[in-house]
Amino acid sequence: MIPATTDMDTPHSAAPCVATIGFFDGVHRGHKFLIKSVIDRAVELGLQSAVVTFDTHPRLVLNKEFQPRLLTTSEEKRRLIAATGVNRCEMLHFDGQMASLSAYDFMKDVLRGSLNVRRLITGYDNRFGHNRAEGFDDYVRYGRELGIEVERAEAFVLNGVNVSSSVVRSFLSAGEVDMAAMCLGYHYRLGGTVVGGYHEGRKLGFPTANIDVADKLKLVPEAGVYAVKVSIGDSHELHDGMMNIGTRPTFDGTETTLEVNIFNFSGDLYGSDVCVTFYRRLREERKFSSVNKLVDQLCRDRAEAERILAG
Repeated sequence: MIPATTDMDTPHSAAPCVATIGFFDGVHRGHKFLIKSVIDRAVELGLQSAVVTFDTHPRLVLNKEFQPRLLTTSEEKRRLIAATGVNRCEMLHFDGQMASLSAYDFMKDVLRGSLNVRRLITGYDNRFGHNRAEGFDDYVRYGRELGIEVERAEAFVLNGVNVSSSVVRSFLSAGEVDMAAMCLGYHYRLGGTVVGGYHEGRKLGFPTANIDVADKLKLVPEAGVYAVKVSIGDSHELHDGMMNIGTRPTFDGTETTLEVNIFNFSGDLYGSDVCVTFYRRLREERKFSSVNKLVDQLCRDRAEAERILAG
């Protein structure tokens, strides 16, 4: 059972553990490779396994103007970490006080003092502590003093690329949601609430649900038309569909909207929470010379989306 967020102001009587630390945005295949190393080492040593992460992106605390483009919400991240089979997920509240801690003080007060970390496995490029000024050799030295053995995991390489959250964001920002899925180990998702829209799709025979994304910090993929699957409310049923992200240039729109056409669905979705899962980008968004040409293209888009989603 993954415990609730750790409150660092509360005395903590945690069992000794092998841990890793990081923000773990997306909990991608590289993260899972690292977490498996933690679990394997914990089993070998007869200790618990733990992932230490944060509820807020550190750069957001250090620079109020920074706008992270997150791959996962805190709750999504917690669920994905839980699915790895690790014993504990310690989600710490990251604030100015936490940011001011040196690597030594973080290891002494938080890792050793509160979380009872006995072995720390760091990611191949991970740094922590105030200004991230120290590195792996420093962590090893501090660990000897504090009773924490420190080791560094290897990078997870996929097709010659070190998989990272930045790589995943780059793929999504280019509309390459299939490549992002290969790195994540699952298809990227966006959740939100259906709100009122322009109703242009309904007039064309392609009614759409206009989605207000729930977490404004989550990354929205590049503009274009996508093959997607949609879940509604708490239902686990997935409906095939296609989504347009963009400004509706054929109708001279200027505001970016996210509109999904759910195939063979006729219910009223206004006010409903939905989750959209991205499978493939069909094409870029473009302005058509007539509404009829747009409709013809939408028919082709649907046929292509159905082919992809059936595979």
